[in-house]
Amino acid sequence: QVQLVESGGGLVQPGGSLRLSCAASISMFSIRAMGWYRQAPGIQRELVAVITSGGSTNYADSVKGRFTISRDNAKVYLQMNGLKPEDTAVYYCNAVVDLMTFWGKGTLVTVSS
Repeated sequence: QVQLVESGGGLVQPGGSLRLSCAASISMFSIRAMGWYRQAPGIQRELVAVITSGGSTNYADSVKGRFTISRDNAKVYLQMNGLKPEDTAVYYCNAVVDLMTFWGKGTLVTVSS
C-alpha cells in the first residue's frame, strides 16, 4: 500500500499563489507517474497536471501558463500562480505504481476575496 500525504492548501485571494506538496511512502523508482487532480462541489474529479518518471508533463488547458508541476525524488509539487475563484476545489495527489493507482486524502484550496 502506498501512502500519499498532501500539504499546502489554504485560503488565498484571487491572483495569489500557493504551493502544494505531496510525499509518497515509497521509492521514486517504483513510481511511473505522479499528478494532481481536483474536485469542486458537484463537479467530477478532473486532472490538473501530471509528471511522468521521465519528466514529461501534461496540464489541463484551464491551468496552462499558471500552474507548474515538478518532482523531487518521491515528492511532487504543484506551484499555482494567478489563482482564480474557479480554482477552488479539493486537490488530490495521485501516483501510478506499476498497474495500480493511489490517492491522497486531499487538501482544500479556496480562492476568495
